[in-house]
Amino acid sequence: MAPTDDAHDRANAVKHLAIALIDAYVRREPADLAAAVKGITDADAVAAATSELKVYASFLTRRVQETGVVWKPADAREAVARAVADLLEPELEFAVINTWEAYSVGEEEIAQRFTRGDPLVFLHMLAAFSAAIGRAVYSPAELVSTLRIASGISE
Repeated sequence: MAPTDDAHDRANAVKHLAIALIDAYVRREPADLAAAVKGITDADAVAAATSELKVYASFLTRRVQETGVVWKPADAREAVARAVADLLEPELEFAVINTWEAYSVGEEEIAQRFTRGDPLVFLHMLAAFSAAIGRAVYSPAELVSTLRIASGISE
């Protein structure tokens, strides 16, 4: 039974990490953002966190659609740019913004080029987008709480 418990613990750790990234963007806390990124120790952790962030981004996009909040692609581009502004080094900020612009219009190959092989670009992009779109329908505390509940993890 230990492998199942270990896999469950790893899955929960990834969920906590992804939510911590979103929360740091929502609260605009550079120290918390840096601490969350430090928790990503290898390529598998990046891939797992990125996958979890894709789930949250989809969930939050659907919530916005369900509530009828008008959220256009231009709003998303601007929101992602605002979310990463002054929280990332300029080169990473530029890469995240340009990657999001390509990714958001379905140009995944071009988006991949903008990352310059840095998997953290997608991680930051998805966390910043989730924070931005989540704020369209939730207060900061509600957003984090909702993601925890949707993820099935405790506070």
